[in-house]
Amino acid sequence: MKREYKIVLLTYLIMQLSSPVGVPFTYYLLNGLGFSGKDLESRSLSLWLLFSFSAALIVTLYCLRREMRFRSQKAASFPVSAFWASAGVFLALFGQLAAARIEMLFGVEPGSENTREIIGMIEKAPAIFLVAAVFGPILEEVVFRKIIFGTCMQRLGFFPSALISSLFFSAAHMEFEHLLLYTAIGFAFCYVYRKTNRILVPIFSHVSMNVIAILSQLDPKIFSMF
Repeated sequence: MKREYKIVLLTYLIMQLSSPVGVPFTYYLLNGLGFSGKDLESRSLSLWLLFSFSAALIVTLYCLRREMRFRSQKAASFPVSAFWASAGVFLALFGQLAAARIEMLFGVEPGSENTREIIGMIEKAPAIFLVAAVFGPILEEVVFRKIIFGTCMQRLGFFPSALISSLFFSAAHMEFEHLLLYTAIGFAFCYVYRKTNRILVPIFSHVSMNVIAILSQLDPKIFSMF
């Protein structure tokens, strides 16, 4: 694995594990600056998430700056990539729906606690929309599709590589009762990445899917707060 990929993976891991330290630090920082109120704890969490995801994204883009300058000879053309970028949204939504139906057969209730928490944070701090809909999907596609899936594909076939990548992707969401659901979504993004060899394709699909999911559950009045 490339040195740059290792740095990106380490950065992503640190970001994921940083909240227990970063949120209290942000809380005491805001408190010291004179901020107070019952929403101070949620504001501290939102501010730290915005900072940590932004920092991780900057490090990731810096590490991959050389690769972004060149187009792979195996990369699909723009029309083909545009088709699969759009198709990826529907494949992921279909996979999510099918997986949810299967989960219900095993007594797993529909709905994501993770999504509900994100919606709650956006309602209190609308800037978190950028984290959930843009920064997060970009980081996840680079980590789970470009690095993990791409590295596995050098030695394994599509299915084993997609399975490994998708299981890590699912575990990162910390909702193990929805393991099948997130794995199905991960497979969809692996598939469109494999079809095009352009990481921007699953990024577009993932961002679009998250935007749709968030906007469908948000009160439209929330955006008047920007």
